Amino acid sequence: MMAAQKIHPLIERLPAVRGRYTENAALAGITWFRVGGPAEVAFRPADRDDLAAFLMTKPADVPVTVIGVGSNLLVRDGGVPGVVIRLGRDFVTVDIGTTVRAGAAALDLNVALAARNGGVGGLEFLSGIPGTIGGALRMNGGAYGKEIKDVIVGAEALDARGRLHRLTPADLGFTYRHCAVAEDWIFLSAEMQGTADEPAAIAQRMKSIQDQRESTQPIRTRTGGSTFANPTQPEADGRKAWQLIDAAGCRGLKIGGAMVSEKHCNFLINTGDASAADIENLGEEVRRRVKLQSGVDLQWEIRRIGVPAARGAAA
Repeated sequence: MMAAQKIHPLIERLPAVRGRYTENAALAGITWFRVGGPAEVAFRPADRDDLAAFLMTKPADVPVTVIGVGSNLLVRDGGVPGVVIRLGRDFVTVDIGTTVRAGAAALDLNVALAARNGGVGGLEFLSGIPGTIGGALRMNGGAYGKEIKDVIVGAEALDARGRLHRLTPADLGFTYRHCAVAEDWIFLSAEMQGTADEPAAIAQRMKSIQDQRESTQPIRTRTGGSTFANPTQPEADGRKAWQLIDAAGCRGLKIGGAMVSEKHCNFLINTGDASAADIENLGEEVRRRVKLQSGVDLQWEIRRIGVPAARGAAA
């Protein structure tokens, strides 16, 4: 007679769901850096009602972290305690009407493509943001002269207890790479406003964005995208993050398997065998050198989650 499979003690404390729990779920493979430890428990909700019920009934002391496609994310080597939520198929739909409605798990590029096919211009900038609509809402994602705040009509989110909120642009409180919505709220969808245009003209603008990205960014490497937000402090004197990093002599700087990109020095790269600690330590060394050289405190744009590896743990 086979022994009953032992259930992870955290899963035993969690409510029954229609989605799926996975214990000790690997995260490195879904992040663009390809580093980091596992989630203690991963949860894929079946739909928004499943997610709401989970939030309503989970123990209050269990931490929850939401991740998208891992494009602008660094998971530390010790992994992420608690429950890591990834939104699935029920959250990726894109509907084109008088406005564009997109689920929080929809890729920014797919939203831009759907808008193009529907003859809706003004959302081309999304094709230059490697992430999801939920992430773009959380950090007021932007590229090539435009941000989510410029097109948003409204959004939906669940609060930490699973209650649904319909948010206006004022509620979202967008500023540069930031929104005012509580960190423990989970975005479900966004409604955006574009303008009627010819698909061919939209496609040409999207191609221009792609060509510019290809020529200026190391997009075919293991990177997490733009590492630091462009500073607004007077000491920056209008310079962008990459200019300050370059002036501090950090282009090509290495720690372990992590390197500052030679092509665009506001990008950190996993050259092949980097740990999350290598990447984070390199970022902090860049911050230290920039502060020393210019007086500017660079702020991380990449989201860092989880805990460091335990001392003495195997590499």
